[in-house]
Order: sequence, then C-alpha cells, then structure tokens
Amino acid sequence: MTAAIEVYRLRRRYGTFEAVRGVSFDVARGELFALLGTNGAGKTSTLELVEGLDRPTAGTVRVLGHDPVRDRARVRPRTGVMLQEGGFPPDLTPAEALRMWAGTLPAGATRTVAETLDLVDLAHRAGVRIRQLSGGERRRLDLAAAVIGRPELLVLDEPTTGLDPQSWHDTWRLLRGLLGDGVTILLSTHYLQEAQELADRVAILHGGTVVATGSVAEVVAAFPARIGFDLPPGLSLDALPDVVGAYDEAGGRVTVHTTALQASLTTLLGWAASHEVTLGGLDARSATLDEAFLSIAAAAPPGAAPPGPTPPGGAPAGAAPLGGAS
Repeated sequence: MTAAIEVYRLRRRYGTFEAVRGVSFDVARGELFALLGTNGAGKTSTLELVEGLDRPTAGTVRVLGHDPVRDRARVRPRTGVMLQEGGFPPDLTPAEALRMWAGTLPAGATRTVAETLDLVDLAHRAGVRIRQLSGGERRRLDLAAAVIGRPELLVLDEPTTGLDPQSWHDTWRLLRGLLGDGVTILLSTHYLQEAQELADRVAILHGGTVVATGSVAEVVAAFPARIGFDLPPGLSLDALPDVVGAYDEAGGRVTVHTTALQASLTTLLGWAASHEVTLGGLDARSATLDEAFLSIAAAAPPGAAPPGPTPPGGAPAGAAPLGGAS
C-alpha cells in the first residue's frame, strides 16, 4: 500500500526567497506525523503544497496516491484541512457554518452538525454568532470543519493555538480517537509536548530543510544525556572516573554530558561504591525533545543542502533518518 503522503525534494520560492529547500518525507497511512520547526522554518509553506493550495517550484507531492493540485477533485473529499486561521463569516453561528461547509462535501459522507459540534465540545455554543466566540472556540470550530466529512487524511496547522489546557487535552483525545479509526494526520505544531504525546514520527525543519526525522526517541537519542549530582566536599573533578562524556561544575553541582548514559552511569556508580562516596541529588536522564529542538535551531545552518533523498515510496528522505526510522 502506498503512503498517505509522499513529499520528494520539495521547493517553494517566493520571489527571491526560497521558503522550502529540498524537503522530502513520507507519512504512512494511519500514523500521526508532526512537522516541527522555528518560525519561518517552512512548515506552513510545506503544508500548503500538501493541501494543493499551490504548485511547488520544484519537486513532487503525492496525497492519497494523487497530485493534490491536478487531482484536487479526487483528493479534497477525502481530506480534512485546518488552517492557521479560519475564514467563516462572523455573523454565522457554528451550526450554520458547519451546515454550509457540509454542503460542499459528498452527500452522505459527513457527520451530522450536532455530532460534530459535540465532538469538539461546542454543542452549547451552536447558536452563538461566531464573532462572539473566544479564540479557542473558533479554533475548535475550525477543527470541526476539518473532521465533519469523516476524512481519511487530516492536515492540521497549529490546531491547539489559543486553547485552554482542558481544551488542549480534549483535542489530543479527539486526535487519538481518529487515529484509532485509521485516520492519517499530518500535524504542524510549536508545542513540543504535543508532538511528544501524539506523534509516531516527527520531522524538524530549519531554514527550509529537514534536519532530523524519526520517532521522538530516535531524534533525542542523537543528543547527549545528562547525569547530575553533588560532589562531596574535598573531592574535585579530577577524582572522578574517566566516563564517556564531558564534565562541568557549578556551585558543587556536577553535570556529566554523555552519549552513552547506561555505560557512564554504571561506571560512575561503581566508582562511588568502591570509594564509599555518596553522590547527593543523583539524577540521570536522556535528552528531551525540547533540548534536541533548541540545539538544532541554534546549530543547523539555514539553507544547508539536504542529503540526497530516495525516491517516493522509499525511506523518508531530506535528512538521514535517526535510528533507522522508516
């Protein structure tokens, strides 16, 4: 079975500015794939090309086996899209807006308006004018429009921006339910916790290129883990064993940066036991997605040419998948 989305050496230029520079990735059917990146990294431009809103300057996009521009009539009824900003007339009510939107979709394929409003917790606001809704409620209405047609594929651009914590988690629960029903989701988000909680795989964009891709665990595994502890008085860094990594010290607190967490921790604990040393406040943890993201954002050269990708249907490309992700 083909992937739900195949993006190959995608480029998009606005005049002299190239927002997307050779991006390649694929999204398997039934998975949630998250696009992460700093502002201006190329996320929204990439999503717009997947949505068929414009043709790429170069490269190819296949959505559900079709060209999303040339075959728009085949792709659109099977796809739900949530843009960064919705466009419903403010004098309509949510119920009216959804009835209008449902009228553009194939007959018999949609959820009812009442069912959809209940799904996004807007049933109690069905008759209120859209201009009277809060920003978070408007975002939930945009999501309702994306899911009312029971799409095979959802493309979501910053879906939880402006939501309160309860609505945020309700949206996560909704997306998990859709995944359980076999829906494929391409998600752009600034919230790294959202990607960590929901995504099967992620791609981090910077400067218009994909600089890391894989599962969250695979992405963070490429960055140093940390072991922290308080060194007893009278001992200096020179007394510590030669573990894999690098030490630094501040106010008696020692931090070990290591790419081999288990081996370094085993060596350190063995040394402490043999020397009868108590390591106060001992804490060991892998890198987080936040740390990986910030490191990439600070270090990756914007506009760097990506490694040569494989053709559509092969392994994800545009950057070497970390940990052998497929």
